[in-house]
Amino acid sequence: MIGYRRLPRRSVSLSNARMAKEETLELEGKVLEVLPNTMFRIQLDGVAKPVIGYISGRMRKHDIKILLGDRVLIEFSPYDLTRGRITRRR
Repeated sequence: MIGYRRLPRRSVSLSNARMAKEETLELEGKVLEVLPNTMFRIQLDGVAKPVIGYISGRMRKHDIKILLGDRVLIEFSPYDLTRGRITRRR
């Protein structure tokens, strides 16, 4: 092509961009009740009101079972602290 010149690309700095993964809050709790659709009612350590937790995709993929009374690690978004993602069974 005559007269076509490619401009150099700008590099984007990822150090200034915030990632959503860094803003999660992780707490540990105990499964109180098993609910439908792989959801659980979880009593967090040091918190009076129970929260709802659902199984993360990696736990579904590896077919990890969660039973009543299990200790779990649950990850919360800063936007909704009443629902969380169960990331690990202890």
